[in-house]
Amino acid sequence: MKSYVEDQLRYVLPVWFLMLITGFLPDNRYSIRVRGWLISFFIPGRPKGLTLGRDVTLLGIKNLSVGDNVYLAKGVWVNALGGVEIASEVMVAPYAVIVSTKHTFKDGSVYRGKSTFSEVSIGSGSWIAAGATISSGVSVGSGCIVAANSLITRDCDDNMIYMGVPAKLVCKVNRCDR
Repeated sequence: MKSYVEDQLRYVLPVWFLMLITGFLPDNRYSIRVRGWLISFFIPGRPKGLTLGRDVTLLGIKNLSVGDNVYLAKGVWVNALGGVEIASEVMVAPYAVIVSTKHTFKDGSVYRGKSTFSEVSIGSGSWIAAGATISSGVSVGSGCIVAANSLITRDCDDNMIYMGVPAKLVCKVNRCDR
Protein backbone atom coordinates (compact mmCIF):
# COMPACT_ATOMS: atom_id res chain seq x y z
CA MET A 1 0.00 0.00 0.00
CA LYS A 2 2.87 2.37 0.81
CA SER A 3 4.33 1.94 -2.68
CA TYR A 4 0.96 2.69 -4.27
CA VAL A 5 0.60 5.93 -2.31
CA GLU A 6 4.18 6.92 -3.14
CA ASP A 7 3.54 6.31 -6.85
CA GLN A 8 0.40 8.44 -6.72
CA LEU A 9 2.22 11.31 -5.02
CA ARG A 10 5.44 11.08 -7.05
CA TYR A 11 4.05 10.48 -10.55
CA VAL A 12 0.29 10.32 -11.04
CA LEU A 13 -1.00 13.42 -9.26
CA PRO A 14 1.73 15.85 -10.40
CA VAL A 15 1.43 14.74 -14.04
CA TRP A 16 -2.37 14.88 -13.88
CA PHE A 17 -2.22 18.38 -12.38
CA LEU A 18 0.29 19.65 -14.97
CA MET A 19 -1.77 18.20 -17.83
CA LEU A 20 -4.85 19.85 -16.33
CA ILE A 21 -3.35 23.32 -16.02
CA THR A 22 -1.71 23.18 -19.47
CA GLY A 23 -4.76 21.64 -21.14
CA PHE A 24 -6.15 25.02 -22.14
CA LEU A 25 -3.05 25.83 -24.19
CA PRO A 26 -3.35 25.26 -27.94
CA ASP A 27 -1.17 22.58 -29.53
CA ASN A 28 1.40 24.83 -31.15
CA ARG A 29 5.19 24.56 -31.18
CA TYR A 30 5.58 26.56 -27.97
CA SER A 31 2.94 25.01 -25.74
CA ILE A 32 3.82 21.40 -26.62
CA ARG A 33 7.41 22.17 -25.62
CA VAL A 34 6.36 23.76 -22.35
CA ARG A 35 4.03 20.85 -21.55
CA GLY A 36 6.76 18.32 -22.38
CA TRP A 37 9.35 20.18 -20.32
CA LEU A 38 7.08 20.26 -17.27
CA ILE A 39 6.12 16.58 -17.54
CA SER A 40 9.72 15.46 -18.17
CA PHE A 41 10.55 16.17 -14.51
CA PHE A 42 8.33 13.22 -13.55
CA ILE A 43 9.56 10.70 -16.13
CA PRO A 44 12.49 8.53 -15.04
CA GLY A 45 15.72 9.61 -16.76
CA ARG A 46 14.29 13.10 -17.43
CA PRO A 47 14.20 13.11 -21.24
CA LYS A 48 15.36 16.23 -23.06
CA GLY A 49 13.28 17.80 -25.81
CA LEU A 50 10.05 15.94 -24.92
CA THR A 51 7.01 17.50 -26.59
CA LEU A 52 3.47 16.59 -25.60
CA GLY A 53 0.13 17.40 -27.15
CA ARG A 54 -3.05 17.84 -25.14
CA ASP A 55 -4.95 14.92 -23.62
CA VAL A 56 -1.96 12.55 -23.52
CA THR A 57 -2.51 9.74 -21.00
CA LEU A 58 0.52 8.19 -19.29
CA LEU A 59 -0.16 5.18 -17.03
CA GLY A 60 2.59 3.52 -14.99
CA ILE A 61 5.02 6.41 -15.43
CA LYS A 62 7.66 4.83 -13.19
CA ASN A 63 7.96 2.02 -15.80
CA LEU A 64 8.22 4.43 -18.73
CA SER A 65 11.55 5.13 -20.39
CA VAL A 66 11.60 7.97 -22.92
CA GLY A 67 14.57 9.06 -25.01
CA ASP A 68 15.40 12.58 -26.12
CA ASN A 69 13.40 14.55 -28.70
CA VAL A 70 10.27 12.39 -28.51
CA TYR A 71 6.90 13.77 -29.64
CA LEU A 72 3.60 12.40 -28.32
CA ALA A 73 0.69 14.05 -30.12
CA LYS A 74 -2.81 14.84 -28.88
CA GLY A 75 -4.71 11.95 -27.35
CA VAL A 76 -1.83 9.43 -27.27
CA TRP A 77 -2.43 6.73 -24.66
CA VAL A 78 0.58 4.95 -23.12
CA ASN A 79 0.03 2.11 -20.64
CA ALA A 80 3.50 1.46 -19.20
CA LEU A 81 2.44 -0.77 -16.30
CA GLY A 82 4.43 -3.63 -17.86
CA GLY A 83 7.24 -1.36 -19.06
CA VAL A 84 7.49 0.81 -22.16
CA GLU A 85 10.72 2.03 -23.72
CA ILE A 86 10.49 4.78 -26.32
CA ALA A 87 13.90 5.56 -27.84
CA SER A 88 15.08 8.97 -29.01
CA GLU A 89 13.51 10.84 -31.93
CA VAL A 90 10.31 8.81 -32.00
CA MET A 91 7.15 10.52 -33.22
CA VAL A 92 3.76 9.23 -32.12
CA ALA A 93 0.82 10.74 -34.01
CA PRO A 94 -2.62 11.57 -32.53
CA TYR A 95 -4.67 8.91 -30.79
CA ALA A 96 -2.07 6.15 -31.05
CA VAL A 97 -2.08 3.52 -28.30
CA ILE A 98 0.95 1.83 -26.75
CA VAL A 99 -0.06 -0.85 -24.28
CA SER A 100 2.10 -3.17 -22.16
CA THR A 101 -0.74 -5.14 -20.56
CA LYS A 102 -3.02 -7.82 -21.92
CA HIS A 103 -6.29 -9.18 -20.55
CA THR A 104 -6.80 -12.93 -20.19
CA PHE A 105 -9.91 -15.10 -20.00
CA LYS A 106 -10.84 -17.28 -17.03
CA ASP A 107 -13.95 -19.46 -17.04
CA GLY A 108 -15.02 -17.87 -20.34
CA SER A 109 -14.91 -14.31 -18.99
CA VAL A 110 -12.42 -11.46 -19.19
CA TYR A 111 -13.89 -10.14 -15.93
CA ARG A 112 -12.62 -13.22 -14.05
CA GLY A 113 -9.30 -13.20 -15.84
CA LYS A 114 -6.30 -11.16 -14.89
CA SER A 115 -3.92 -8.86 -16.69
CA THR A 116 -0.50 -9.98 -17.88
CA PHE A 117 2.40 -7.60 -18.38
CA SER A 118 5.01 -7.57 -21.17
CA GLU A 119 7.47 -4.85 -22.09
CA VAL A 120 7.07 -2.79 -25.27
CA SER A 121 9.96 -1.05 -27.01
CA ILE A 122 10.03 1.39 -29.91
CA GLY A 123 13.36 1.99 -31.65
CA SER A 124 14.90 5.37 -32.38
CA GLY A 125 13.64 7.42 -35.29
CA SER A 126 10.40 5.47 -35.67
CA TRP A 127 7.06 7.01 -36.56
CA ILE A 128 3.82 5.62 -35.16
CA ALA A 129 1.02 7.10 -37.28
CA ALA A 130 -2.41 8.24 -36.11
CA GLY A 131 -4.64 5.67 -34.47
CA ALA A 132 -2.05 2.87 -34.56
CA THR A 133 -1.88 0.37 -31.69
CA ILE A 134 1.30 -1.26 -30.39
CA SER A 135 0.41 -4.42 -28.45
CA SER A 136 1.92 -5.86 -25.32
CA GLY A 137 5.30 -7.62 -25.67
CA VAL A 138 6.16 -6.11 -29.05
CA SER A 139 9.41 -4.53 -30.19
CA VAL A 140 9.30 -1.99 -33.02
CA GLY A 141 12.70 -1.57 -34.66
CA SER A 142 14.59 1.64 -35.33
CA GLY A 143 13.48 3.79 -38.25
CA CYS A 144 10.15 1.99 -38.67
CA ILE A 145 6.93 3.48 -39.94
CA VAL A 146 3.68 2.05 -38.58
CA ALA A 147 0.82 3.16 -40.85
CA ALA A 148 -2.33 4.84 -39.55
CA ASN A 149 -4.85 2.60 -37.78
CA SER A 150 -2.52 -0.40 -37.88
CA LEU A 151 -2.29 -3.03 -35.14
CA ILE A 152 1.22 -4.25 -34.33
CA THR A 153 1.06 -7.73 -32.77
CA ARG A 154 4.56 -9.00 -33.65
CA ASP A 155 8.09 -7.62 -33.54
CA CYS A 156 9.06 -5.27 -36.37
CA ASP A 157 12.45 -5.18 -38.11
CA ASP A 158 14.48 -1.98 -38.48
CA ASN A 159 13.71 0.47 -41.31
CA MET A 160 10.52 -1.19 -42.50
CA ILE A 161 6.96 -0.01 -43.15
CA TYR A 162 4.10 -1.95 -41.56
CA MET A 163 0.38 -1.54 -42.17
CA GLY A 164 -2.90 -3.32 -41.62
CA VAL A 165 -4.84 -5.16 -38.94
CA PRO A 166 -2.88 -7.13 -37.95
CA ALA A 167 0.04 -5.21 -39.44
CA LYS A 168 2.15 -6.82 -42.14
CA LEU A 169 5.45 -5.80 -43.67
CA VAL A 170 4.83 -3.63 -46.74
CA CYS A 171 8.32 -2.63 -47.80
CA LYS A 172 11.64 -1.21 -46.70
CA VAL A 173 11.76 2.50 -45.85
CA ASN A 174 13.12 4.49 -48.84
CA ARG A 175 12.74 1.44 -51.11
CA CYS A 176 8.97 1.38 -51.46
CA ASP A 177 7.41 1.84 -54.89
CA ARG A 178 3.89 2.46 -53.56
